[in-house]
Amino acid sequence: MKLSDIHACVIVPTYNNEKTLGRVLEKVLDFGSGREVIVINDGSTDTTADILREFGDRITLLENPKNSGKGFSLRKGFQKAIELGFENAITIDSDGQHYPEDITLMIECAAGNPGALIMGSRNMEHESVPGKSSFGNKFSNFWFKIETGIALPDTQTGFRLYPLEKLKNIRLYTSKFELEIEVIVRMAWKKTQFIPLPVRVLYDMDERVSHFRPGPDFFRISVLNTVLVFFTLLYHMPRRLLAKNLWKLIKEEAVKPEETNLMKALSLGFGCFMGIFPIWGFQLLVGIPLSILFRMNKVLFIAAANISFPPMIPFIIYGSVLVGQQVIPGKITSKSADLFSLENIHDNLFQYLVGAVILSVIGFVVFFVTSFILLKLFRKEPVNRG
Repeated sequence: MKLSDIHACVIVPTYNNEKTLGRVLEKVLDFGSGREVIVINDGSTDTTADILREFGDRITLLENPKNSGKGFSLRKGFQKAIELGFENAITIDSDGQHYPEDITLMIECAAGNPGALIMGSRNMEHESVPGKSSFGNKFSNFWFKIETGIALPDTQTGFRLYPLEKLKNIRLYTSKFELEIEVIVRMAWKKTQFIPLPVRVLYDMDERVSHFRPGPDFFRISVLNTVLVFFTLLYHMPRRLLAKNLWKLIKEEAVKPEETNLMKALSLGFGCFMGIFPIWGFQLLVGIPLSILFRMNKVLFIAAANISFPPMIPFIIYGSVLVGQQVIPGKITSKSADLFSLENIHDNLFQYLVGAVILSVIGFVVFFVTSFILLKLFRKEPVNRG
């Protein structure tokens, strides 16, 4: 099958992938050429420009004067594809991790599912996949489910087929790696159908060059998820609740019959710990990745972490100061009207910080022990089928 069978083009953003770019493009060109293959050179400083010149008019070439980010390049590619009148756009990375031959699978799937967004789902347990990529994908999958109610096995894949009719009515704002999260969340909010399609993956460390910067890029993705969750809670989740029984999905995650009592108790204890730990505003941002990393129950963790919901905050802060003063001497006013004043806390900040850490440990122990005993009394351990 050819790209013309579904009125599609292929968008290939590239930045300093000289070792793999030529091979990827040669295989992509088996499915179409000229205007059907759109390459965006994102200010490459290696021999990328020379490689692209060799393809001449077999590709449509767009160039960014300087490195502006993968998201910026994708937005530019989408705009060009829409201008050229394509109905679908397949995106594929130029680092060689994807097999361009799997474009056939994309075309066949799109032909039977017009209007769907097809996600090329990689096997993230493959031996060549770096551990940090697998963890990052699980983190992304969790937030995508929270924001949309849709469970996908691979939300970070760069191998996708976008239905352009729905995409052209969405104004995108991000410009780096986080755009690939923004676009699928916002298309889900537009009620786009998602289809995960198993595809092959290969991470060749001798050839592949990754431009993902764990620190700044993970921070940008986290900020984006914070914004998306805000809009989810404010508007999209209430709307979904009216459309389907979301509480059933939450219940299924919380109950998890196959999960041990120990893990459920640890999830609750860890949630209480993070809810009290003195990193206000970042408890979930830090705690959720850790709960994913250690395979905890995310719903139970979030539920317990909400021990710090607004009415409880003054009591937690004041209790932390009192506990801290048992370790570090200090004064605190005894006037009931001043117990929770900011001035009082300011004068006892060090005691608060120390006390909050101690109180969070106490909270963990209390939540863990209590929940574990109750689970032992009222819930049977799952049968180990291994």
